[in-house]
Amino acid sequence: MSRLRRALASPESKAPYVRRLFHTIADRYDLITRVLSYGQDARWKRRLVAMADLSGAGPSTRTLDLACGTGDIAFALAARGADVVGLDLTLRMLQLARAKIPPAPAAAFLAGDMMALPFADASFDLVTAGYGLRNVPRLEPAIAEIRRVLRPGGRLLSLDFNRPSNPLVRGVYLGYLTIAGSALGWALHRDPDTYRYIPESIKRYPGAHGVAAMLDRAGFTDCRVVPLLGGLMAINTGRIPASGANPRIPDP
Repeated sequence: MSRLRRALASPESKAPYVRRLFHTIADRYDLITRVLSYGQDARWKRRLVAMADLSGAGPSTRTLDLACGTGDIAFALAARGADVVGLDLTLRMLQLARAKIPPAPAAAFLAGDMMALPFADASFDLVTAGYGLRNVPRLEPAIAEIRRVLRPGGRLLSLDFNRPSNPLVRGVYLGYLTIAGSALGWALHRDPDTYRYIPESIKRYPGAHGVAAMLDRAGFTDCRVVPLLGGLMAINTGRIPASGANPRIPDP
């Protein structure tokens, strides 16, 4: 088993590996997302922000952007009038995001773990994530935490790589990402595993429809998958019921 596969073999080994990885790639993160998204990353993020439907939103629209990276989605949401907090595990990502803060409107940035969000129950009207759910060591606790901090009627929008169900399409897709990621990892870091992490993480990811099923089991409604790039990418959406309690969902 390769070093990368050993690192992703369990939640306990994945957590420190992901921390180190994203610290390593932080300064090149924006470049890499453009390259490996075929130049479509900005368009997909605009689609997610448009789906948030924040036209006329005021400061009372509390929004949490998870795995915020260098702040693209957080800034776009703030520009539409939302009160935004961006949260990321990687301090260097947050430093880069804060360095990009425009004169107005600004977003606040905070270090934190998606599996243990440092917020009270029912704190937010909207939670977004860009390439975030696939990277958590354990997905169920992260979904439970998202549900916990959303208010009744609140929504989740998550953009990520998908895991195509067709074996042939999946093989070609993962093959491309492996070859391209290996080349970029070697060129930029002298380590091909650096960006080969992406296809390896996709292999262990339930895919957009699997995430939708998990959201449904966690108590979300209106769980939908919006395919992008022919289904190679996707946006997951879900909503908290508008009435009733919003309890913490116990870990499985």
